[in-house]
Amino acid sequence: MQSRGSLKSVGIPMFEAVVIGVSAGGMNAMKTILSMLPATFHLPIVIVQHIAPQSDSYFSEYLERFSNIKVKEAEEKEKLRAGTAYIAPSDYHLLIEPDQSFSLSADDKVNYSRPSIDLLFESAADVFGNKLVGIVLTGANSDGSYGLKTIKDRGGLAIVQDPKTAESPFMPQAAINATSVDYIVNLGGIAPLLLKLCKGENYGTGTHG
Repeated sequence: MQSRGSLKSVGIPMFEAVVIGVSAGGMNAMKTILSMLPATFHLPIVIVQHIAPQSDSYFSEYLERFSNIKVKEAEEKEKLRAGTAYIAPSDYHLLIEPDQSFSLSADDKVNYSRPSIDLLFESAADVFGNKLVGIVLTGANSDGSYGLKTIKDRGGLAIVQDPKTAESPFMPQAAINATSVDYIVNLGGIAPLLLKLCKGENYGTGTHG
């Protein structure tokens, strides 16, 4: 695990939410992360996975089988709850409103995608500011890079899967190129890092194994 630059080591914000963007290779990536999180993990997680417009709820149902926390599709006007992983429904943009509820939009595709990672990340950054963790995982386009930059600009924390370990490295590399990333982590290191952040532990500087 590599960290970039000098990170905050005092006055650590207690994070309130995690947003994750993933595309090609996402099924395995999310299974790996969610299966490593304990039932006591208390932050809500909101996930955009690029899936075909005609897809049903299989993705969330599949991940639920391997997860210790609840996994479900996000619903219109539903409020975020602790210890729950939400999946964007197919063919809808997923946004977080100021009252921490979801809204679904069928507006035009962004970066050829609906749902759009960028739109989720930008709306979450507006709501949570420096209490937000953004993660970009494996994928074959650049969706999420601008949104992760927005998260950083609002004071949040940016984590990217190490492109060398990604099934499709283009999306994590685009995110690294777009902004100052706090952590570049192999897939197996993401859940342990989230656990430390969830507990408010010092996330220091330097390179870690």
